[in-house]
Amino acid sequence: MRKILLFLILIPIIEIAVVLLSGKLIGTIPTLILIIVTGVLGVYLAKTQGIKAFRDIQQALQNGQPPGEAVINGLLIFIGGVFLVLPGFVSDIIGLLLIISPTRKLFKPLLYFWMRKKMKNGQVILIQK
Repeated sequence: MRKILLFLILIPIIEIAVVLLSGKLIGTIPTLILIIVTGVLGVYLAKTQGIKAFRDIQQALQNGQPPGEAVINGLLIFIGGVFLVLPGFVSDIIGLLLIISPTRKLFKPLLYFWMRKKMKNGQVILIQK
Protein backbone atom coordinates (compact mmCIF):
# COMPACT_ATOMS: atom_id res chain seq x y z
CA MET A 1 0.00 0.00 0.00
CA ARG A 2 2.87 2.37 0.79
CA LYS A 3 4.39 1.78 -2.64
CA ILE A 4 1.12 2.71 -4.35
CA LEU A 5 0.78 5.85 -2.24
CA LEU A 6 4.37 6.82 -2.99
CA PHE A 7 3.72 6.16 -6.69
CA LEU A 8 0.58 8.33 -6.63
CA ILE A 9 2.53 11.19 -5.07
CA LEU A 10 5.75 10.98 -7.10
CA ILE A 11 4.33 10.53 -10.61
CA PRO A 12 2.34 13.81 -10.65
CA ILE A 13 5.35 15.69 -9.25
CA ILE A 14 7.61 14.24 -11.95
CA GLU A 15 4.98 14.94 -14.64
CA ILE A 16 4.61 18.57 -13.59
CA ALA A 17 8.38 19.06 -13.51
CA VAL A 18 8.82 17.56 -17.00
CA VAL A 19 5.95 19.62 -18.45
CA LEU A 20 7.31 22.82 -16.91
CA LEU A 21 10.79 22.05 -18.23
CA SER A 22 9.38 21.28 -21.65
CA GLY A 23 7.40 24.52 -21.63
CA LYS A 24 10.55 26.41 -20.79
CA LEU A 25 12.60 24.68 -23.50
CA ILE A 26 10.17 24.58 -26.44
CA GLY A 27 7.41 26.96 -25.34
CA THR A 28 3.93 26.67 -23.91
CA ILE A 29 1.94 26.17 -27.12
CA PRO A 30 4.25 23.49 -28.59
CA THR A 31 4.21 21.68 -25.24
CA LEU A 32 0.40 21.67 -25.14
CA ILE A 33 0.21 20.53 -28.78
CA LEU A 34 2.71 17.75 -28.08
CA ILE A 35 0.70 16.56 -25.06
CA ILE A 36 -2.51 16.51 -27.12
CA VAL A 37 -0.88 14.73 -30.09
CA THR A 38 0.74 12.07 -27.92
CA GLY A 39 -2.56 11.54 -26.12
CA VAL A 40 -4.54 11.11 -29.35
CA LEU A 41 -1.86 8.87 -30.89
CA GLY A 42 -1.73 6.84 -27.68
CA VAL A 43 -5.48 6.32 -27.57
CA TYR A 44 -5.42 5.17 -31.21
CA LEU A 45 -2.60 2.69 -30.49
CA ALA A 46 -4.33 1.45 -27.34
CA LYS A 47 -7.55 0.90 -29.27
CA THR A 48 -5.93 -1.02 -32.13
CA GLN A 49 -3.75 -3.13 -29.83
CA GLY A 50 -6.66 -3.74 -27.46
CA ILE A 51 -8.84 -5.01 -30.31
CA LYS A 52 -6.00 -7.30 -31.39
CA ALA A 53 -5.65 -8.64 -27.83
CA PHE A 54 -9.41 -9.22 -27.63
CA ARG A 55 -9.30 -11.17 -30.90
CA ASP A 56 -6.38 -13.24 -29.61
CA ILE A 57 -8.40 -14.12 -26.50
CA GLN A 58 -11.40 -15.13 -28.62
CA GLN A 59 -9.23 -17.21 -30.93
CA ALA A 60 -7.55 -19.02 -28.05
CA LEU A 61 -10.93 -19.81 -26.50
CA GLN A 62 -12.33 -21.04 -29.82
CA ASN A 63 -9.32 -23.33 -30.22
CA GLY A 64 -9.87 -24.72 -26.73
CA GLN A 65 -6.62 -23.23 -25.42
CA PRO A 66 -6.18 -21.22 -22.23
CA PRO A 67 -6.02 -17.51 -23.12
CA GLY A 68 -3.40 -16.71 -20.46
CA GLU A 69 -0.86 -14.96 -22.69
CA ALA A 70 -3.57 -13.00 -24.50
CA VAL A 71 -5.14 -11.94 -21.19
CA ILE A 72 -1.75 -10.72 -19.91
CA ASN A 73 -1.28 -8.75 -23.15
CA GLY A 74 -4.77 -7.29 -22.79
CA LEU A 75 -4.09 -6.29 -19.19
CA LEU A 76 -0.81 -4.59 -20.08
CA ILE A 77 -2.46 -2.81 -23.02
CA PHE A 78 -5.26 -1.60 -20.74
CA ILE A 79 -2.77 -0.28 -18.19
CA GLY A 80 -0.81 1.36 -21.00
CA GLY A 81 -3.99 2.97 -22.29
CA VAL A 82 -4.72 4.42 -18.87
CA PHE A 83 -1.22 5.90 -18.76
CA LEU A 84 -1.68 7.37 -22.24
CA VAL A 85 -4.90 9.12 -21.28
CA LEU A 86 -3.15 10.86 -18.39
CA PRO A 87 -1.65 14.19 -19.43
CA GLY A 88 2.11 14.34 -19.35
CA PHE A 89 5.18 13.02 -21.06
CA VAL A 90 6.36 10.47 -18.49
CA SER A 91 3.00 8.71 -18.41
CA ASP A 92 2.90 8.75 -22.23
CA ILE A 93 6.29 7.06 -22.42
CA ILE A 94 5.24 4.41 -19.89
CA GLY A 95 1.96 3.90 -21.74
CA LEU A 96 3.66 3.50 -25.12
CA LEU A 97 6.14 1.01 -23.67
CA LEU A 98 3.22 -1.06 -22.36
CA ILE A 99 1.28 -0.92 -25.62
CA ILE A 100 4.00 -1.60 -28.18
CA SER A 101 4.49 -5.36 -28.49
CA PRO A 102 8.32 -5.60 -28.41
CA THR A 103 8.63 -3.47 -25.26
CA ARG A 104 5.54 -5.02 -23.67
CA LYS A 105 7.49 -8.28 -23.51
CA LEU A 106 9.88 -6.59 -21.08
CA PHE A 107 7.05 -5.99 -18.59
CA LYS A 108 5.57 -9.50 -18.70
CA PRO A 109 8.16 -11.07 -16.36
CA LEU A 110 7.48 -8.31 -13.83
CA LEU A 111 3.74 -9.01 -14.00
CA TYR A 112 4.27 -12.76 -13.71
CA PHE A 113 6.57 -12.24 -10.72
CA TRP A 114 4.01 -9.99 -9.04
CA MET A 115 1.19 -12.49 -9.68
CA ARG A 116 3.24 -15.43 -8.33
CA LYS A 117 4.11 -13.42 -5.22
CA LYS A 118 0.43 -12.58 -4.63
CA MET A 119 -0.60 -16.23 -5.14
CA LYS A 120 2.14 -17.45 -2.81
CA ASN A 121 0.98 -15.05 -0.10
CA GLY A 122 -2.62 -16.20 -0.55
CA GLN A 123 -3.76 -12.81 -1.78
CA VAL A 124 -4.83 -14.19 -5.18
CA ILE A 125 -6.66 -17.48 -5.49
CA LEU A 126 -7.24 -19.30 -8.75
CA ILE A 127 -10.32 -21.49 -8.95
CA GLN A 128 -10.31 -24.22 -11.56
CA LYS A 129 -13.47 -25.97 -12.68
